[in-house]
Amino acid sequence: MKIQLYNTLSHSKEEFKPIDEKEIRIYSCGPTVYSYAHIGNLRTYIFVDNLRRIFKYNGYNLKHVMNITDVGHLTSDADTGEDKMEKAARKEGKSPYEIADFYTKVFMSDMSELNIDMPNIISKATDNIPEMIEMVKEIIKNGYAYETSNGIYFDVTKLEKYPRLSNNKLDNQEAGARVEVDPEKKSPYDFAIWIKAPENHIMKWESPWGLSYPGWHLECSAIGRRFLGKHFDIHTGGVDHIPIHHENEIAQSIGATGQIPANYWMHGEFLLIDGGKMSKSLGNVYTLRDLKEHDIEPLAFKLFCFSAHYRNKLNFTYDGVKAYQTALERLREGYKKHLLGKDSADKTKITEYEKRFHEAINDDLNMPLAMGIVWEVIRESNKSIEYAKLIEKFDEVLGLDLKNYKKYEKKTEITDEVLELVEQRKKARSEKDWKKSDELRDKINSMGFIVKDTPNGMEVEEK
Repeated sequence: MKIQLYNTLSHSKEEFKPIDEKEIRIYSCGPTVYSYAHIGNLRTYIFVDNLRRIFKYNGYNLKHVMNITDVGHLTSDADTGEDKMEKAARKEGKSPYEIADFYTKVFMSDMSELNIDMPNIISKATDNIPEMIEMVKEIIKNGYAYETSNGIYFDVTKLEKYPRLSNNKLDNQEAGARVEVDPEKKSPYDFAIWIKAPENHIMKWESPWGLSYPGWHLECSAIGRRFLGKHFDIHTGGVDHIPIHHENEIAQSIGATGQIPANYWMHGEFLLIDGGKMSKSLGNVYTLRDLKEHDIEPLAFKLFCFSAHYRNKLNFTYDGVKAYQTALERLREGYKKHLLGKDSADKTKITEYEKRFHEAINDDLNMPLAMGIVWEVIRESNKSIEYAKLIEKFDEVLGLDLKNYKKYEKKTEITDEVLELVEQRKKARSEKDWKKSDELRDKINSMGFIVKDTPNGMEVEEK
């Protein structure tokens, strides 16, 4: 079945055609590990998770690479301000490497709680300094960059077209607009690929241009080329990457290799908070920890993300997401009823459900439509294990871990009153008072618990 994907590079939905049918090669921009990932960041990783899972559902093998930015990402997305890692290090009284290690572990924990299928290769920027230096040399050799007292700048005027992903004209290009004009730069739109380090800068490396460190955009180009080659299938990120980071990745890759690195560029839209932007000044930069404090599971947030197409804005409210916590619990309960069901499933319906679900996910990851089909299966009046197996198959794309529903069940403490009734029932059974035993069992049942007589004795569990 054909896969249709929206390509930011062509501004259109296209049939996906892999470079190599045996293996899809994908690069995804990873986190800058100076703080906790917020739920807006996480929405993008959920979109990429769906993309991975859909390719696997279609029978493809993947080689997927993601970077960890632990140096070079300045407080401005362009070329100004401090390095985010060093700023966080001073604030927390730690080294940049300690900051990176701590927040990388937190990020990986978040990915695990969201049941995200992770890339095959995850590589830190600081593990790719030689590759970045080599790329800078190539860009200079090919005539696309020049040196100033501050660093090595990419000369955008050497490109046939810049920008490419956004519809901006150069005069409106955000990267240039946000850079303080350096009198040594040939053009205000030129961007730094290598930065000469001030004496007090912590993270710096020996290079042909003295002690210095990479620009943020360079790491993705170098890491992508190292593990995927000069030309691969798909590059993903958030829409905020389009006007600066990804434009500059394309520019410097052309400067080094003469070609755009990926055939398809895919971007997840913003998550709004209460109808507006997420902002530290507004105090609405929420993390998974904040959600859990409101009794919202990470997987409920994941299900919430399926309520809108990845290319559409999605508005977060706590009340809205709490509704998806309830929906997740109903989804698990519906799956469980089918799993324990004794009815027969309609084979024709199963075939039709599979076809419709497959068409939905292959149509540019239409998760809202796919979820509608899942709910149709859940609501089937015939409770059948065959429907449960179909839901499990769909969950290969959803990643909601429905098969392990017991892991997420909330344990209710058995009250002293229930325990006392259990003891009374044990006594009644030992005295062969079966009538009283049954009455006590029914009373326990009415209080929300099930009592079972097993070879190991009497067991009590929540209904």
